[in-house]
Amino acid sequence: MCTAATYQSKDFYMGRTLDYEFSYGEEIAVMPRNYPLAFRFDGKLEHHYAIIGMAHMAGFPLYYDAVNEKGLGMAGLNFVGNAVYREPKEGCRNVAQFEFIPWILSQCATLAEAKSLLEEMNLTGTPYSEQLPSAQLHWIIADATGAITVESVADGLKVYENPVGVLTNNPPFETQMFLLNNYMNLSAKQPENHFAKQIPLQTYSRGMGALGLPGDLSSASRFARVAFTKLHSVSDDSEENSVGQFFHILGSVDQQRGCCEVAEGKYEITIYTSCWNAQRGIYYYTTYTGRQITAVDMHREDLDGAKVVSYPMLQEERIYWQQEIRG
Repeated sequence: MCTAATYQSKDFYMGRTLDYEFSYGEEIAVMPRNYPLAFRFDGKLEHHYAIIGMAHMAGFPLYYDAVNEKGLGMAGLNFVGNAVYREPKEGCRNVAQFEFIPWILSQCATLAEAKSLLEEMNLTGTPYSEQLPSAQLHWIIADATGAITVESVADGLKVYENPVGVLTNNPPFETQMFLLNNYMNLSAKQPENHFAKQIPLQTYSRGMGALGLPGDLSSASRFARVAFTKLHSVSDDSEENSVGQFFHILGSVDQQRGCCEVAEGKYEITIYTSCWNAQRGIYYYTTYTGRQITAVDMHREDLDGAKVVSYPMLQEERIYWQQEIRG
């Protein structure tokens, strides 16, 4: 399915994998400040924060993940079987599920502002169209100060502090966090013998401190694996090393074609992996068939414009041939 994470070096980074068996033709979309943002129930914003992210362009950009010019980021991940939306009701700011990401990012400069706005929201299951019904999702919202998880479930809207800065799919977030207790003995360091002092046990390979860290593709296993990888990750503060390290973190749960069969002859793969520098407004990505990191900088666009600018993802693998330099 999907995995999202945050990362902090000198700058704040956030991103996700999109794991599925087919693509909807996603594009990197830059929504400038003066794009008329009309919501189904909550009026129209003529002016708002600029946004960059991955979207399905259906007239209205249906964002999968995005960050605004102030450094607040958000991603929606599958939450099938647990997501429950409400009918529109009076006395609330009704928000259709498909417009939740731009509704938050267009108005909120910080995570604190997002938390406050969520208190006014009623999240509805109103579809974008008959051809594009509502997706069952939950969300991670984050900036350099922290992260939260938002889940609309049978007993209401739940907002959780997310201390690990990671989100996958099922089970619900509280259960995912509880399951991390199973791995509290893991370490990046080599283990010591606590089995029995009278038996001369010893390590025979590097990396044995993390024996038991799951490696399968289930969402609970991906949650634990990325949380461990991220929380032990080390890089310097340069943009190149920070971005490269982030792709390595999410690369720990890459899905390869053939390993997750969802139907006869159909396989879930990592369609794309994204990483954005939230403070600089740069959106980096790779695709399954294009492993070279590609970047789109929102500040190279006219952010005072009124039209969404979109870029199709580069899909072709680019191989750089190295040749000997002779003097």
